[in-house]
Amino acid sequence: MKLSKQIACYAYETSGDWDKIAEKIKNNDEAKSFNIKENYITIVDELYPNKLRELRFPPWILFYEGDISLLNQKCIGIVGSRKSLDYGIQVTKMIASVLSNKYVLVSGLAKGIDAVVHEVGIGKGKTIGVLGCGLDVEYPKCNHVLYEEMRKNHLLISEYPHFVRPQKWHFPWRNRIIAALSEKCIVTQAKINSGTMLTVNEALNLNKDIYCVPYPINEIEGEGCNLLIQQGAQIIVSVDYLSEM
Repeated sequence: MKLSKQIACYAYETSGDWDKIAEKIKNNDEAKSFNIKENYITIVDELYPNKLRELRFPPWILFYEGDISLLNQKCIGIVGSRKSLDYGIQVTKMIASVLSNKYVLVSGLAKGIDAVVHEVGIGKGKTIGVLGCGLDVEYPKCNHVLYEEMRKNHLLISEYPHFVRPQKWHFPWRNRIIAALSEKCIVTQAKINSGTMLTVNEALNLNKDIYCVPYPINEIEGEGCNLLIQQGAQIIVSVDYLSEM
């Protein structure tokens, strides 16, 4: 069995658990045979993007639907809260619209800000959704239309094989992929304690530039953005500023 197929079978056997796959690769365990219907690339394949190799824990495998070549184009990550404010939606649409002319838009296909990013990417350019579950699960279900369109004309990727349901710990782990694929990371809305901030931490570990939208004082849903600006993130003050990115 080729190593690429072997890794895919390990992923099926372990439900995509990174550590368990690593152990099986280390021990060269005999791989159980699975009928793998998804497209996939593994860390040993030529199509695997080098920017993911920079991670401390690069994904062993990416299952995908759509245009895999998008992984090796210029990408920018735009992330934010699931509980999106009208202001957060407004600035996300503005920022994503401007940057869709230069970059593939990357986000996590969650409710709220992520969904807005993908909607703009579909309408104006190209977009990549990084999932925390199997490609067939469609979580959250309210993003069904986005899933269908991105499967056909954009890109969905996941470390997890079909049948793997979303788990709480999948999403922080997923965020490292968003950070690694993106040349820069933009935060358009974030609470201080949120998954969005975890994505920022991953991006900082990779020496990526962070850009944030400012929020009014005492707006809890935007406090994360203000904190990041205070700590040195670049502040987005106008559309003209975006054109220079």
